[in-house]
Amino acid sequence: MDIYTIIFLALAVFIFLRLRSVLGQRTGNERPPFDRTARNALGGAPDKNVVTMPGKVIDQPPLAPTAEPAPPSDRWKGLTEPGTALAQGLDAIVERDSTFEPRHFLSGARGAYEMIVLAFANGDRRSLRDLLSSEVYESFDAAIKDREKNEQKTETRFVSIDKAELVGAELRDRTAQLTVRFVSQMISVTRDKAGNIVDGNPDKVADITDIWTFARDTTSRDPNWKLVGTGSAN
Repeated sequence: MDIYTIIFLALAVFIFLRLRSVLGQRTGNERPPFDRTARNALGGAPDKNVVTMPGKVIDQPPLAPTAEPAPPSDRWKGLTEPGTALAQGLDAIVERDSTFEPRHFLSGARGAYEMIVLAFANGDRRSLRDLLSSEVYESFDAAIKDREKNEQKTETRFVSIDKAELVGAELRDRTAQLTVRFVSQMISVTRDKAGNIVDGNPDKVADITDIWTFARDTTSRDPNWKLVGTGSAN
């Protein structure tokens, strides 16, 4: 073996050892390659139309794939009793949309309720468009226009939302509808251009009960629920 062969062998061993130290060895515990697309989908900026608490649009996350279905008698425990019209309505919605989870819905509904009330008071049409059906939006918009015509401003502040409970559920063709009773305490006052009070009381906390209905097309890829009907028990 001549001197050049020895030099080349030594150089090859040196390069191999350097590469080994830089690249490391596979151990079976390495993390998978970083997937930017997957990360953006799971942890990126949320859709501006999707409201979670407090106050955006009501969205519906998928159920965990390992979740065991609850027995029929316990399925809606804490929400309603088995065999009631509400339970039957919830069953029908879940049968059409397996991702539906009413407790998550109620959490989002609380936020949507507060956001809609405040957006209406502030005349925030942009927020209302994202949260209301076209028919309800027209009704809210008409009230805002009337207030603007009379140069009035409304100030509303929530003290608390004491309860948000499901009181109705049904599936109409492919559209799920959920009716929620909200019990809250708020302070609201409407003033004219000169600042005089024309309605409400800035020093009085009012007990408010609203009954609102939200709807969503279960065949749509859009997870958002929108307000389609309003009522009040006050």
